[in-house]
Amino acid sequence: MSPVVTMKALLESGVHFGHRTNKWNPKMRSYIFTERNGIHIIDLQQTVDLLEEAYNFIRDKVADGGTVLFVGTKRQAQDPISEQAERCGMPYVNERWLGGTITNWFTIQKRIFELERLERMRDSGEIDLLTKKEGLMIEREIERLEKRLSGIRIMKRLPDVLFVVDVTREDTAVHEANLKGIPVVAIVDTNCDPDNIDYIIPSNDDAIRAIKLLVGKIADAVMEGRAIRGKEAAEEELMAEPMPAEVSRFVDDDEDLEDEVLLGESTLKHLGTSNKSKRRDLDLAEEDEEEEVVDEALEEVVEEEPKKEPKKEPEEELEEEPEKEPEEELEVESEEELEDELEEELEEEPEESAESEEKPEVEEEKDEEEPEEDVEEDDDDEKDD
Repeated sequence: MSPVVTMKALLESGVHFGHRTNKWNPKMRSYIFTERNGIHIIDLQQTVDLLEEAYNFIRDKVADGGTVLFVGTKRQAQDPISEQAERCGMPYVNERWLGGTITNWFTIQKRIFELERLERMRDSGEIDLLTKKEGLMIEREIERLEKRLSGIRIMKRLPDVLFVVDVTREDTAVHEANLKGIPVVAIVDTNCDPDNIDYIIPSNDDAIRAIKLLVGKIADAVMEGRAIRGKEAAEEELMAEPMPAEVSRFVDDDEDLEDEVLLGESTLKHLGTSNKSKRRDLDLAEEDEEEEVVDEALEEVVEEEPKKEPKKEPEEELEEEPEKEPEEELEVESEEELEDELEEELEEEPEESAESEEKPEVEEEKDEEEPEEDVEEDDDDEKDD
């Protein structure tokens, strides 16, 4: 298996040059090959072996879903750190290391959220509505936060590995990593203390070419680990990363904060009268909304009433249909009554005929009685005479 980097590449990049002999750290004795012209020469054979060990460690860590934080704030390391970290998609710090970036990550994360909020204000044009002074102050704050936090904006949690260039300069970062139990991989020169470093890469940490070569190899290890892990797994893990319960990544623009939260007691006293007027306006607005709701409800009721009337016709028809049956029964009963009446009439006809026969006899008797009355009247007249 070929080594991660060849001895020739290390020699051409000047990795073997150490510091002056009067500035050396005795703890680095085992990594020094010789001394020449008052300068220590680093043993490149150990550098090749230790670089391969660090390479494999970072590759396996990234393959398991870990993240690597690249740290290098010295001028020679700023550009290589930012370029290689962006190439492999990992967070980095190439400006001043903010104290507490690891040990007080919660506070650093809140500043990242504040930066995002200010950028949304700038992009949406809300800054233009403010005064010129306030707008300039916000722009300066955005620039300051962008300079300090641009590299760690993508970092959602503490890193799993810390890669450092120049241990002496980044002693604060190394100390915080040790407190949190995060393994440290570092480029260590002859004037550095290797005690707090987990994976040492003995090398020149001042030459730009040497830094570019070694940082590039660490970035290759990260990319190889991500290739093993697969892009889909990486995306799923980033999406499933839980956010802190105390912090929301986005602040609702429509959220109205109360004056008691934003202002002090003395300011609230001066604003007492204006607050009362605001409350009155809010009460009036609420009353208007309630009236509108009531009017809408009444309109809906009025619109629904005419719609409900035609629906009653089928019910009336249903009520009328069962009433038709008794009418038919009455018709049947009336026919039976007519038949009975006809029979009664037929029975009465012979009786009437018998009565009609008796009537002429009675009339004859009356005629016979009438002359007798006339005779009596004549007798009376004679007597009068």
